[in-house]
Amino acid sequence: MIKRTLFFGNPAYLSTQNEQLAVTYPDDDKAEKTIPIEDVGYIVLEHPQITLTTGLLMKLVQNKTAVITCDKQHLPSGFLQPLVGHSEQTERFRYQLDASVPLKKNLWKQTVIQKIENQAAHFLLHKKNALRLKRYAKEIKCGAMGNQEALAAAFYFQNLFDLDDFSRNQKGIPPNNLLNYGYAILRAVAARALVSSGLIPSLGIFHHNKYNAFCLADDVMEPYRPFVDLVVYDIVASGCNFEELNTNIKSELLMIPAMDVVIDGKRSPLMNAMSRTTASLYECFEGTRRKILYPEFTF
Repeated sequence: MIKRTLFFGNPAYLSTQNEQLAVTYPDDDKAEKTIPIEDVGYIVLEHPQITLTTGLLMKLVQNKTAVITCDKQHLPSGFLQPLVGHSEQTERFRYQLDASVPLKKNLWKQTVIQKIENQAAHFLLHKKNALRLKRYAKEIKCGAMGNQEALAAAFYFQNLFDLDDFSRNQKGIPPNNLLNYGYAILRAVAARALVSSGLIPSLGIFHHNKYNAFCLADDVMEPYRPFVDLVVYDIVASGCNFEELNTNIKSELLMIPAMDVVIDGKRSPLMNAMSRTTASLYECFEGTRRKILYPEFTF
């Protein structure tokens, strides 16, 4: 089932009635709206004058709904997750904690290869030369794990948008602002799926920053990044003003969890594919599987 993504950019009062999310607008004459909580996968709270009841928060957490808060720059900055995400959580934590270094290195190798291959496929979609990206992916397959990922990323972004002097930098020129927003949504999708699979989002297989609470989410989202890049590319190519994140652009980026991807030969909404990825990751930790399921960028 595809879960809905709700965005609130104006003052609102959010509560719960009969397993429904009830929305009222104190500064407006709009009628109250209700939405089944079980249908909601993500809620983005952008305006500082939004009030939520604790009863609603409890039901959202029980439904594994990702509640995302935004900062003064309107970028996602916080993520509410349940303390208990799976009935076998303690056992699954143990498998994750006991994962060997060789296993984690192998899982990261798979992740980087699929990320670069998806970047190459995205290039080919726009009729760009992807030979260098394919070479980087092939070098990793042959055992080289140097700085191919960084080299691939630098080449990819320098040539993706056909914009002078563009490079990927969180504080760089647009459309870095769009990429930041899209990746933040993707990160929340990954964290939600990891919690639902009974894994610890802060314990990564490669990322190990002690100040990062979502190291594992940052790991598993890597092969999904080109799907965000595709949405941003289409926005830039449309000719609209992308200097600032307006409501229309945010609406397009908030559709990322529901966009179709191909995983294991079948088309699936990205949020469902991410759940398959995190479930397969647990099976790798458990020892019943050797490969993580990642989507393939096809067109």
